[in-house]
Amino acid sequence: MTSDLINEQNEQVELLPSNLPCRRFRAGAVDWRRSAAKLRAGGALLLTVWGADDRDSDGRYRVFAAFLERDGIAVLEHAMDAGANPTYPSLAEFFPAAERMERAVFDLLGIRSTHQDHRGWLRHSGWPKPVFPLRRDADSAAHYATEPEPYAFVQVEGDGVHEIPVGPVHAGIIEPGNFRFSVVGEKVLRLEERLGYTHKGVAKRFESLPLNQGHRLAARISGDSAVAYSWAYCAAFESAAQSACPQRAVRLRALALEQERIANHLGDLGALGNDAGFAFGLTHFSRLKEDLLRVNQSVFGARYLMDFLVPGGVAADLPLDAPQHLLDFYASLEEDVASLRGIYENHAGVQDRFRGTGTLTAATAQTMGALGLAARASGMRQDLRATHPWPPYGEIGIDAIVESVGDVAARVAVRFDEIFASIRFCRALIEKLPNGEIRATVPGAAPGQLALGVIEGWRGPVAIALETGPHDSIRRCHAHDPSWQNWPLLEHAILGNIVPDFPLINKSFNLSYSGHDG
Repeated sequence: MTSDLINEQNEQVELLPSNLPCRRFRAGAVDWRRSAAKLRAGGALLLTVWGADDRDSDGRYRVFAAFLERDGIAVLEHAMDAGANPTYPSLAEFFPAAERMERAVFDLLGIRSTHQDHRGWLRHSGWPKPVFPLRRDADSAAHYATEPEPYAFVQVEGDGVHEIPVGPVHAGIIEPGNFRFSVVGEKVLRLEERLGYTHKGVAKRFESLPLNQGHRLAARISGDSAVAYSWAYCAAFESAAQSACPQRAVRLRALALEQERIANHLGDLGALGNDAGFAFGLTHFSRLKEDLLRVNQSVFGARYLMDFLVPGGVAADLPLDAPQHLLDFYASLEEDVASLRGIYENHAGVQDRFRGTGTLTAATAQTMGALGLAARASGMRQDLRATHPWPPYGEIGIDAIVESVGDVAARVAVRFDEIFASIRFCRALIEKLPNGEIRATVPGAAPGQLALGVIEGWRGPVAIALETGPHDSIRRCHAHDPSWQNWPLLEHAILGNIVPDFPLINKSFNLSYSGHDG
């Protein structure tokens, strides 16, 4: 760990080892900001921010921030006394993505950062202002009358400027998000988002579950990333319980994760073709995704793998004929995807829509702290499977796919190349799949442990911060989706484009509403 980036006055405390190396530091208000500034200067990326109500144990609130460094994760912890208006220094000056996370922390806990934007983010009239649902004394069974509250979108003025409100309810069968465009003609001058409409109280629901059941809820936070979330939870729980996962199970988890990645890329490539006016692409990629889901059913026992990962391993072993079934499928899929890629790249109309549209420059991606696929399409080598490999990625290497242009075409190219990379990786997994147990018993965990699990999902790094309670309970569980970092990127990528290109640009990022809102 690059310890020189952390202020020497911070107290280092134990953070249990997980799938990635982690260290935890306690910091006062001054060192909280000073350490964040050093981390930023050293090239660290903000992973997530969350808060905790510990008034029942020591009379204080806490805020945590996890940072992704070159060789692991650093977690900063800052405690504040539980006064009338508990505050902590904002990190948004150094990490712009922190601004919305800090607003969400206030909505849930009532601890406010010093950032000037005090508009609500998650509440949406679901509970009144004096109520903070993640406080220990909040009544989780209470119901409140809906009281609509206006949201002050930023106004853009000038000759010929007008606004186009889109959402939160959309014409298609998609989740709700509010997008406010300021335009001249059809050219976009500004986009402002408002999300949080799919907030489900996941963090509070975790607190009602035993440790050995939290993985099932985690898998359902964002349905297209079920394996990533359940693995992140299992990694955190196994860390807290100091339990190891059998090697065969580790490789079966990786196989399931790559199947999830391929499925999402296939679906996105079809949808992107459709948004470019090329329904042929939607038809054929939908067929390929359906083929993969049927393979999942025969190999893993379910089309979508929400319950395949369990603490200590996986729920079931592969059928005897599964390895050959998978290898035959990969051979066919690789050929079909290569053929479709040639069609996409040689179709003038599709390329006209893809190239130069929705460009996210490398400089903006770096400044904003982009993660995952969106970052890789804008020149950032940001893929934990390659940069921070955990088993089995450290044993069977996989390449980080990077494009430099940052437009829709680049995000399409990353998806194509990652499908081929995942197929190569899965073949190697199958060829080197060891015999042995698929599940180990995970004992209970001592109370008061904090553990992290971080898994590179298809969209980017998914994180679970798990704090254990007495009698194998969950005291606090914070789930983080990379969409928190990447939704603000869309506001930059749309600038200078025309309004009709927004659905295409939006789909090229394909960010999660459900995972973001939690």
